[in-house]
Amino acid sequence: MNPRVSALVSYPIKGCAGTPTRTATVTPTGLRYDRAWMVVDGDGVFRSQRNEPRLAVVRPSYADGQLRVSAPGIEDLVLDVVPDGPRRPVRVHVWDGVGADQGDLAADWFSEVLGEPSRLVGLPPEHVRPSSGEHEGLVGFADAHALLVTSLASLDGLNERILAKGAQPVPMDRFRPNIVISGWPEPHTEDQVRRMAIGDAEFGYAKVCVRCAVPMVDQDTGKRAGPEPIRSLAQYRRDPGGGVTFGMKAVVLRPGSVLVGDEVLVERWAELSSRAAEPA
Repeated sequence: MNPRVSALVSYPIKGCAGTPTRTATVTPTGLRYDRAWMVVDGDGVFRSQRNEPRLAVVRPSYADGQLRVSAPGIEDLVLDVVPDGPRRPVRVHVWDGVGADQGDLAADWFSEVLGEPSRLVGLPPEHVRPSSGEHEGLVGFADAHALLVTSLASLDGLNERILAKGAQPVPMDRFRPNIVISGWPEPHTEDQVRRMAIGDAEFGYAKVCVRCAVPMVDQDTGKRAGPEPIRSLAQYRRDPGGGVTFGMKAVVLRPGSVLVGDEVLVERWAELSSRAAEPA
Protein backbone atom coordinates (compact mmCIF):
# COMPACT_ATOMS: atom_id res chain seq x y z
CA MET A 1 0.00 0.00 0.00
CA ASN A 2 1.34 3.41 -0.93
CA PRO A 3 1.84 5.74 2.03
CA ARG A 4 -0.91 8.31 2.45
CA VAL A 5 -1.96 11.06 4.83
CA SER A 6 -4.04 9.48 7.58
CA ALA A 7 -4.68 12.64 9.63
CA LEU A 8 -4.05 16.39 9.62
CA VAL A 9 -4.14 18.38 12.86
CA SER A 10 -3.49 22.03 13.59
CA TYR A 11 -3.03 23.58 17.03
CA PRO A 12 -4.20 27.20 16.79
CA ILE A 13 -3.03 28.05 20.33
CA LYS A 14 0.32 26.58 21.33
CA GLY A 15 -0.11 23.92 24.00
CA CYS A 16 -3.89 23.73 23.65
CA ALA A 17 -6.06 21.05 22.02
CA GLY A 18 -5.68 20.23 18.36
CA THR A 19 -8.19 20.74 15.56
CA PRO A 20 -8.40 17.80 13.10
CA THR A 21 -9.14 18.78 9.51
CA ARG A 22 -9.66 17.00 6.20
CA THR A 23 -7.79 19.63 4.20
CA ALA A 24 -5.14 22.13 5.15
CA THR A 25 -3.36 25.04 3.54
CA VAL A 26 0.39 24.82 4.02
CA THR A 27 2.14 28.16 4.57
CA PRO A 28 5.90 28.76 4.91
CA THR A 29 5.51 28.30 8.71
CA GLY A 30 3.40 25.11 8.57
CA LEU A 31 -0.34 24.42 8.53
CA ARG A 32 -2.28 27.69 8.37
CA TYR A 33 -3.12 29.01 11.86
CA ASP A 34 -1.02 26.31 13.53
CA ARG A 35 0.55 27.80 16.69
CA ALA A 36 -0.55 31.25 15.54
CA TRP A 37 -1.41 32.19 19.15
CA MET A 38 0.30 31.45 22.42
CA VAL A 39 -0.42 31.78 26.14
CA VAL A 40 2.40 33.44 28.11
CA ASP A 41 3.08 34.19 31.76
CA GLY A 42 3.69 37.64 33.23
CA ASP A 43 7.27 37.61 31.91
CA GLY A 44 6.23 36.66 28.38
CA VAL A 45 7.47 33.06 28.67
CA PHE A 46 5.29 30.55 26.82
CA ARG A 47 3.02 28.30 28.82
CA SER A 48 3.23 24.61 27.99
CA GLN A 49 1.63 21.32 28.98
CA ARG A 50 5.00 20.51 30.54
CA ASN A 51 3.99 22.70 33.48
CA GLU A 52 0.32 23.41 32.68
CA PRO A 53 -1.25 20.08 31.59
CA ARG A 54 -4.73 21.67 31.84
CA LEU A 55 -3.98 23.45 28.54
CA ALA A 56 -4.84 20.15 26.85
CA VAL A 57 -8.57 20.64 27.55
CA VAL A 58 -8.61 24.21 26.21
CA ARG A 59 -10.18 23.85 22.76
CA PRO A 60 -9.67 26.69 20.28
CA SER A 61 -11.17 27.23 16.84
CA TYR A 62 -10.64 30.08 14.41
CA ALA A 63 -12.94 31.37 11.68
CA ASP A 64 -13.67 34.71 10.02
CA GLY A 65 -11.34 36.73 12.21
CA GLN A 66 -12.70 35.32 15.48
CA LEU A 67 -11.05 32.94 17.92
CA ARG A 68 -13.41 30.82 20.03
CA VAL A 69 -11.95 29.02 23.04
CA SER A 70 -13.73 26.61 25.36
CA ALA A 71 -12.76 24.78 28.55
CA PRO A 72 -14.68 22.83 31.21
CA GLY A 73 -16.33 24.90 33.91
CA ILE A 74 -16.13 28.31 32.24
CA GLU A 75 -18.08 30.20 29.60
CA ASP A 76 -16.58 30.15 26.13
CA LEU A 77 -14.32 33.01 25.11
CA VAL A 78 -15.14 34.58 21.74
CA LEU A 79 -12.46 36.99 20.68
CA ASP A 80 -11.98 39.31 17.72
CA VAL A 81 -8.37 38.68 16.75
CA VAL A 82 -6.14 41.75 16.88
CA PRO A 83 -3.22 41.22 14.46
CA ASP A 84 -1.75 44.62 15.32
CA GLY A 85 -2.25 44.45 19.07
CA PRO A 86 0.34 46.00 21.38
CA ARG A 87 3.68 44.26 21.01
CA ARG A 88 4.83 42.21 23.98
CA PRO A 89 8.27 40.54 24.40
CA VAL A 90 7.89 36.75 24.41
CA ARG A 91 10.13 33.72 24.77
CA VAL A 92 9.83 30.19 23.35
CA HIS A 93 12.68 28.07 24.69
CA VAL A 94 15.82 29.99 23.61
CA TRP A 95 14.05 32.18 21.05
CA ASP A 96 13.18 35.73 22.03
CA GLY A 97 10.67 37.64 19.92
CA VAL A 98 7.47 39.63 20.12
CA GLY A 99 3.78 38.77 20.13
CA ALA A 100 0.69 40.87 19.45
CA ASP A 101 -1.22 41.10 22.75
CA GLN A 102 -4.88 40.04 22.40
CA GLY A 103 -6.23 42.18 25.22
CA ASP A 104 -7.47 41.97 28.79
CA LEU A 105 -10.55 39.83 28.08
CA ALA A 106 -8.37 37.00 26.80
CA ALA A 107 -5.86 37.54 29.60
CA ASP A 108 -8.58 37.30 32.26
CA TRP A 109 -10.06 34.15 30.70
CA PHE A 110 -6.76 32.25 30.54
CA SER A 111 -5.72 33.48 33.98
CA GLU A 112 -8.93 32.02 35.41
CA VAL A 113 -8.57 28.71 33.58
CA LEU A 114 -4.94 28.22 34.58
CA GLY A 115 -5.05 29.87 37.99
CA GLU A 116 -2.00 31.96 37.16
CA PRO A 117 -1.59 35.42 35.56
CA SER A 118 -1.53 34.82 31.81
CA ARG A 119 -1.91 36.67 28.54
CA LEU A 120 -2.69 35.59 24.99
CA VAL A 121 -0.49 36.80 22.15
CA GLY A 122 -0.69 36.27 18.39
CA LEU A 123 1.85 36.24 15.59
CA PRO A 124 2.33 39.83 14.42
CA PRO A 125 2.34 40.50 10.66
CA GLU A 126 6.09 41.23 10.69
CA HIS A 127 6.97 37.89 12.33
CA VAL A 128 9.95 36.12 10.72
CA ARG A 129 11.61 33.31 12.68
CA PRO A 130 14.09 30.98 10.96
CA SER A 131 14.39 27.34 11.99
CA SER A 132 17.51 25.20 11.81
CA GLY A 133 18.19 21.57 10.95
CA GLU A 134 19.19 19.52 7.90
CA HIS A 135 16.72 21.67 5.96
CA GLU A 136 16.14 25.21 7.18
CA GLY A 137 12.79 26.95 7.10
CA LEU A 138 10.44 29.25 8.98
CA VAL A 139 8.35 28.70 12.09
CA GLY A 140 5.62 30.48 14.05
CA PHE A 141 5.18 29.87 17.79
CA ALA A 142 5.94 26.13 17.55
CA ASP A 143 8.87 24.95 19.67
CA ALA A 144 11.44 25.03 16.88
CA HIS A 145 10.12 23.74 13.52
CA ALA A 146 7.09 24.13 11.27
CA LEU A 147 5.63 20.61 11.46
CA LEU A 148 5.74 17.31 13.28
CA VAL A 149 5.30 14.20 11.12
CA THR A 150 4.53 10.77 12.60
CA SER A 151 3.28 7.45 11.24
CA LEU A 152 0.75 4.85 12.32
CA ALA A 153 3.45 2.19 12.04
CA SER A 154 5.54 3.99 14.65
CA LEU A 155 2.61 4.17 17.06
CA ASP A 156 1.73 0.51 16.46
CA GLY A 157 5.32 -0.54 17.18
CA LEU A 158 5.38 1.50 20.38
CA ASN A 159 2.03 0.20 21.59
CA GLU A 160 3.11 -3.40 21.03
CA ARG A 161 5.91 -2.78 23.53
CA ILE A 162 3.57 -1.05 25.98
CA LEU A 163 1.01 -3.86 25.79
CA ALA A 164 3.75 -6.44 26.37
CA LYS A 165 4.32 -4.78 29.76
CA GLY A 166 0.62 -5.09 30.61
CA ALA A 167 0.12 -1.32 30.34
CA GLN A 168 -2.48 0.59 28.34
CA PRO A 169 -1.65 1.69 24.77
CA VAL A 170 -1.53 5.40 24.02
CA PRO A 171 -3.36 7.29 21.25
CA MET A 172 -1.55 9.35 18.63
CA ASP A 173 -2.75 12.63 20.12
CA ARG A 174 -0.24 12.19 22.98
CA PHE A 175 2.45 13.21 20.43
CA ARG A 176 0.54 16.18 18.99
CA PRO A 177 1.52 15.63 15.32
CA ASN A 178 0.50 17.80 12.37
CA ILE A 179 0.71 15.09 9.70
CA VAL A 180 0.13 11.38 10.36
CA ILE A 181 1.09 8.94 7.63
CA SER A 182 -0.31 5.44 7.02
CA GLY A 183 0.99 2.69 4.76
CA TRP A 184 4.61 2.38 5.84
CA PRO A 185 5.25 -1.19 7.05
CA GLU A 186 8.20 -0.34 9.32
CA PRO A 187 8.06 1.86 12.43
CA HIS A 188 9.91 5.19 12.32
CA THR A 189 10.21 5.26 8.54
CA GLU A 190 9.54 9.01 8.81
CA ASP A 191 13.00 9.40 10.38
CA GLN A 192 14.55 8.38 7.06
CA VAL A 193 12.65 10.80 4.82
CA ARG A 194 14.69 13.76 3.61
CA ARG A 195 12.30 15.33 1.06
CA MET A 196 8.67 14.47 0.38
CA ALA A 197 5.77 15.88 -1.62
CA ILE A 198 2.15 15.73 -0.46
CA GLY A 199 -0.56 17.33 -2.58
CA ASP A 200 1.13 20.35 -4.14
CA ALA A 201 3.27 21.08 -1.08
CA GLU A 202 6.80 19.88 -0.39
CA PHE A 203 8.51 19.22 2.92
CA GLY A 204 12.07 18.72 4.09
CA TYR A 205 13.52 16.83 7.05
CA ALA A 206 14.93 19.00 9.84
CA LYS A 207 15.64 16.49 12.65
CA VAL A 208 14.09 13.73 14.71
CA CYS A 209 11.85 14.97 17.50
CA VAL A 210 13.25 14.61 21.00
CA ARG A 211 10.28 14.30 23.31
CA CYS A 212 9.65 16.12 26.57
CA ALA A 213 7.09 15.10 29.22
CA VAL A 214 4.03 16.19 27.20
CA PRO A 215 3.31 12.69 25.78
CA MET A 216 2.55 11.63 29.36
CA VAL A 217 -0.38 14.09 29.51
CA ASP A 218 -3.82 12.63 28.76
CA GLN A 219 -5.14 14.98 26.06
CA ASP A 220 -8.77 14.27 26.99
CA THR A 221 -8.50 15.06 30.70
CA GLY A 222 -5.56 17.48 30.88
CA LYS A 223 -3.96 15.36 33.59
CA ARG A 224 -0.60 13.63 33.74
CA ALA A 225 -0.94 9.91 33.04
CA GLY A 226 2.66 8.63 32.85
CA PRO A 227 5.01 6.84 32.84
CA GLU A 228 3.95 5.67 29.38
CA PRO A 229 4.82 6.21 26.60
CA ILE A 230 8.16 7.71 27.69
CA ARG A 231 9.12 4.63 29.74
CA SER A 232 8.84 2.30 26.73
CA LEU A 233 10.46 4.76 24.33
CA ALA A 234 13.43 4.98 26.69
CA GLN A 235 14.12 1.28 26.07
CA TYR A 236 14.64 1.60 22.32
CA ARG A 237 14.49 5.24 21.18
CA ARG A 238 17.15 7.00 23.24
CA ASP A 239 18.74 10.01 21.57
CA PRO A 240 22.56 10.25 21.82
CA GLY A 241 22.16 13.80 23.10
CA GLY A 242 19.68 12.79 25.79
CA GLY A 243 15.94 12.14 25.89
CA VAL A 244 13.87 9.87 23.67
CA THR A 245 12.62 10.38 20.12
CA PHE A 246 9.32 9.89 18.31
CA GLY A 247 8.39 11.61 15.05
CA MET A 248 10.20 13.82 12.56
CA LYS A 249 10.36 17.58 12.55
CA ALA A 250 9.89 19.03 9.08
CA VAL A 251 10.10 22.39 7.33
CA VAL A 252 8.07 23.68 4.41
CA LEU A 253 10.02 23.74 1.15
CA ARG A 254 7.03 24.62 -1.03
CA PRO A 255 3.70 25.90 0.30
CA GLY A 256 0.48 24.46 -1.08
CA SER A 257 -2.41 22.37 0.17
CA VAL A 258 -2.73 18.84 1.54
CA LEU A 259 -5.72 16.57 2.10
CA VAL A 260 -6.34 13.48 4.17
CA GLY A 261 -5.89 10.60 1.74
CA ASP A 262 -3.18 12.32 -0.33
CA GLU A 263 -0.34 10.07 -1.42
CA VAL A 264 3.04 10.71 0.20
CA LEU A 265 5.79 10.80 -2.44
CA VAL A 266 9.24 10.45 -0.90
CA GLU A 267 11.68 12.26 -3.20
CA ARG A 268 14.83 11.55 -1.23
CA TRP A 269 15.73 9.15 1.56
CA ALA A 270 18.57 9.34 4.07
CA GLU A 271 21.85 7.81 2.94
CA LEU A 272 22.10 4.10 3.71
CA SER A 273 24.84 4.67 6.29
CA SER A 274 22.64 7.15 8.13
CA ARG A 275 19.63 4.87 7.94
CA ALA A 276 21.61 2.00 9.45
CA ALA A 277 22.61 4.24 12.36
CA GLU A 278 19.05 5.11 13.30
CA PRO A 279 17.52 3.32 16.31
CA ALA A 280 15.31 0.42 15.29
